[in-house]
Amino acid sequence: MQAKDLGFTLAKLTALEEPKRKRAPSTKIYRHPENPTLTWSGRGRKPGWFAAHVNAGKDPGELLG
Repeated sequence: MQAKDLGFTLAKLTALEEPKRKRAPSTKIYRHPENPTLTWSGRGRKPGWFAAHVNAGKDPGELLG
């Protein structure tokens, strides 16, 4: 049996990476205290305004919204 008969393509057979998994949407949204249009999902690199808030000794939960 050939790979083509089984539904495989050359791209699938030669792929070195595994397919990326999809992430569930983030449930946390942090908002800038003075400019609510600035938001952060809690994933990836922390924005400067969030880091400054936390470094000032404040609770990150205050920015949830």
